[in-house]
Amino acid sequence: MQDRPTLTELLDAVRGFLEQDVVTALDGTARFHARVAANVLAIAAREVALEPGHIVAEWARLDALLGVAPFPDDAEARRAGLRQRSEALCARIRAGEADAGAFRAAVRSHLEATVRAKLAIANPKLLD
Repeated sequence: MQDRPTLTELLDAVRGFLEQDVVTALDGTARFHARVAANVLAIAAREVALEPGHIVAEWARLDALLGVAPFPDDAEARRAGLRQRSEALCARIRAGEADAGAFRAAVRSHLEATVRAKLAIANPKLLD
């Protein structure tokens, strides 16, 4: 692990270079691709900053919906666990368990929070 610059600082520095120096010096397709590259770096920086908290929050919401499951120590195992737990929730939704009542309200609340968390990383402007 490096102390400084952090991964986020590196991503922000390259993004700033692209936005301030490269994009303004280019035209047409190359300019568009430079903007896309800068946007990709912005998404990556937001993911580095926000994803750990989002994963903890989503796991907790799924605990409330599906029952408590051990929280994995490894980041990749957490992502895989979230996928598996989301698939289990989808199966319950397909089975009609979320068609009415308190479970439906809880599922809807979970889905809204999950989508908002994903948008906070992918495109926070859509949250306004």
